[in-house]
This record gives sequence, C-alpha cells and structure tokens, in this order.
Amino acid sequence: MIRRVLAAALAASLLAACTSTPGAETPTGPENLSGPAATLRVLAGSELADLEPILRDAAAATGVSVKFDFIGSLEGAEKVASGRADGAYDAVWFSSNRYLEMEPEAKSRLGASERIMSSPVVLGLRTSAAQRLGWANRAVTWSEIATAASRRDFSFAMTDPSASNTGFSTLVAVASALDGSGRALDAAAIERVSGPVNGFFKAHRLNAGSSDWLVDEFVARSGGGPDGLFTYESSLIALNRERKLPEQLTIVYPSDGVVTADYPLTVLANAPEQARDAHRRLTTWLRGADVQQRIGADTARRPALPGVPLPEGLPESPVELPFPETQTSLKALLTAYNDELRRPSRTVYVLDVSGSMDGDRIAALKTALSGLTGVNTSLTGEFCRFRSREDVVLLPFSQAPQTARTFTVDAADPQPSRDAIRAAIDALEVGGDTAVYDSLVAAYASLDAAADRDRFVSIVLMTDGESNRGRDLAAFQRFLKDRGDAAVATPVFPILFGEAAEQEMREVASATRGQTWDARDGDLTRAFCQIRGYQ
Repeated sequence: MIRRVLAAALAASLLAACTSTPGAETPTGPENLSGPAATLRVLAGSELADLEPILRDAAAATGVSVKFDFIGSLEGAEKVASGRADGAYDAVWFSSNRYLEMEPEAKSRLGASERIMSSPVVLGLRTSAAQRLGWANRAVTWSEIATAASRRDFSFAMTDPSASNTGFSTLVAVASALDGSGRALDAAAIERVSGPVNGFFKAHRLNAGSSDWLVDEFVARSGGGPDGLFTYESSLIALNRERKLPEQLTIVYPSDGVVTADYPLTVLANAPEQARDAHRRLTTWLRGADVQQRIGADTARRPALPGVPLPEGLPESPVELPFPETQTSLKALLTAYNDELRRPSRTVYVLDVSGSMDGDRIAALKTALSGLTGVNTSLTGEFCRFRSREDVVLLPFSQAPQTARTFTVDAADPQPSRDAIRAAIDALEVGGDTAVYDSLVAAYASLDAAADRDRFVSIVLMTDGESNRGRDLAAFQRFLKDRGDAAVATPVFPILFGEAAEQEMREVASATRGQTWDARDGDLTRAFCQIRGYQ
C-alpha cells in the first residue's frame, strides 16, 4: 500500500529521470517543449503514484521532473488556504480543485490550471453479488442501490468523506440523486434526503482514510469482506486487469449520475517564473494526443483532450451530478454524515503514561488528543473531532493497563460529552514501566464486552517506548491467532512516538490489518487526526 516510503521512493525516481527513455520523444509542433532542467514540487493525491513511468518520460522529453508530496484532499485544501503551501510547493495536483475553489483564501492562491485526465467514482461489485442483486446487465439507479443497502442485501467499502475524495464523491452522488432536484445540494436538500441516505450507510462495512488503503484492504479481505467498493473507475479496472481478486468486479454506473475526478494540474499563483514555465511545458506534453492515449491505456483514466479515444472497454461518460457550490453546503453535508448518517464507531485509545512520558511528551499527548474534543477549530480539525453517537474508550497504561473509561458522545448535545473526555485526558498522570501488549489485550476485552456491535471498531495505540512488562510480542501474536477472524475485524493503529519499537509496532499493525503512523517528529496532532479517517 502507498505510504510515505513510497512517496519518497517515487520522488527519488522522478528526480533521477533526466535521461532519455525509449519512446519518449519531444513533441513536434509550433513550440519546442524542451528547456532547462527543472523540478516541479507538487502537493498531490496519493493515487497519482501510478503515473511514475509516464512522468519519467515527461522528464526526458521536457526537462521537467516532478517531486510529489502526498496528502488528503481536504487537508491539502487547508494547507493551500492557510498559505503553508506557499514557497514549499510550486503546484497542486488533486483529483479535483472543487474543495480549493470553495475557499476564497485557497482559490486566490491558484494560478494556471490544466485538466490532465478524469475518472468517475462508481461501484465495483463482485460479479456473484451483482448477479444475485440482478444488476449485472442492466442500468441501476441510486435509489435501487440505497434500498438494497438499507436492507443489507449487499455490503460495501468506502473511504471517509472527511478525508478522501472518493468517499465524499460517493456521498454527494447518492444524496444528490436521491434529492432529484437537479440542483447542487444545500442544507435543505441534505435534510430532505437524510432518511434514505442513512439507510444507504447501513451497508458500509469497511472504512478508510485513503483510496489506496481501501483498495488494498478490499483485496486482502476478498475471502469474506464486503461485496463491493465505491472508488475510482480506474482503480476498479486495474483490479480486474491485474486479477487480484478471486472473481472479477462488475462495474455499476448509476444511471442517474456520478461525480467525476478531473485531475487538474495547477501551478500556485506565487510560484517563481521557472516553475510556471515548467508547469506549461509539462502540461502541454501531458495533453498531447499520444500521451493522452498512453495515460488511458496505462491507468484506465479517461483522456482530457477532446477527440482522443476512450481506453478500451470503457462506456461513454456517465451523467455528471452537481457538486456543492459553497463551503457552507460542503460543511453541512460532512457534518450530517459524521453526526447522523454514518454508522457510529467505537475506538479504544490505548495511551502510554509510563515514566518516560513525563514532561513535554505527556503535554504533547494531552494537546493532540484534546484537539479531537472540539479544541482544534481548523477545517480538518473540525471534521476530526469526536462525532455524535461515537463511543470513545480511554485506556491509559504503564506497568499494567488501567481501568478503561467509556464516553458516548451525546447525539442531541455533543459538546458536554467532548468536554468530559477532555477532562479525563487532562487528568492523565505518568509513572511506572510499559506493558504494551497486556494493554492491547485489555483493549480487545473492552470491545468484546460492548453490547452494541453495529459499529466500526478500532484500537489506537500511542506509545513512546518498548514494552518491558507482561506479555511480549510473541505472546500477543498467539492471542491474535486464537481470536482468528475477530482479530482482523479490529485493526490496531500504532502511533510511533519517542523511542517506540518501530518493527514491533509494524508487526502489530500488519497482524491486525491496521496501519502505523509515525509521530516521532513530534506531530501527534496530525497523526490522531489522520487516523480518524479509518474509524
């Protein structure tokens, strides 16, 4: 799966791409696209990693190399709007500029933009499920999909709309189609369709903060996981091409419309002249007819250039549904999703309060975790906060696990519940040794004791050192083996901090189908916030 190490490797390979590659020729025409060597620093969505071979040839043809830094769509929009992208990046390349254009501060920082390709967000169903539902060879509406989902006739995987474009595009599409007005969603429309949209999410069984992780997990759970997933058409075609699943996916294009990613490569307004020239050369090359055909053949994305044939097997472009036009509507839709529409979650926060956490470390933990109680008022912070109906379990540990405390965020008046969680966080005290694995076992016991099982469940482990009390890693792995499928159903997301045992934490994440987050640079706030997309 794509993680930071892949981003680094991709950047290195693209920067090294300054020699000619067979088949990579400078286009002929009124302007020569060659020029002085330049590196375009691009803030981008992680799914663009599959363009590496094409961008390597672009560097050979134009002299422009690309250095990617991957980030989520909403987090990226906030970074641009705040000005933190200025000077650090020359361009942005997300699945869409819609989020950026809704925020005046972000929109004002955008310069020239060129659409490179497109891919609609659609439903991929295991063929056996599509046949069972009667959807294999006919047009299907969003109403039919939502009705079947509410009856739990099928289950699906989807990314968190607060973190990833594919999840938000799915949310917009189903809500817009069920509204049926033909207009962009506003607060009134969101309220009108809340009932059927809530029913739709009853079938949501696998959540994720990124499209890449979602696809990887869908493949990993092909033996007994969800029946389908909502993601980019290109990702579904790639799964079928590469035969990564026991059976092919049937791609369902809802007949009443979809939301499409159009991948504009956009230079930032304050980028230096050299970067603006590099952007011009690169986008001109990428929009050449031959390159557009290659993008389609290699990545299954649709060409942006009119007249270029669609990749083999793709139908004509589906109906496009309207996207929310204002940030107010966007926030209203995300708030409704988090607090009313989605399946609620239950998360156990296993928190290291051993003696090594004294001083700045415990202060950093309290600040970061308190940010989820409504203290962090940034755009991303607003959607990281603990949600209505959510169960938050705090399980501090040192030489042994302490008593777990469960807080349920009240649906009618959530802030007092968040305040109570913050008070419990503020009261954490440090001292003693470190019993990591006994505490993880206690976290599973806490989840097992819960009466309500219709929730997303996960464990977040934050530790700054190696376990030196109680069970060791081998004993914990035996515990997981005894749990069987129940262990995989509850992912553990370790956060590395201080002198945490990196290899052991990665083994814990791998064994439970979780993911490791590195906060050893001190940025615990970002780690806790990003994990929210998986809960």
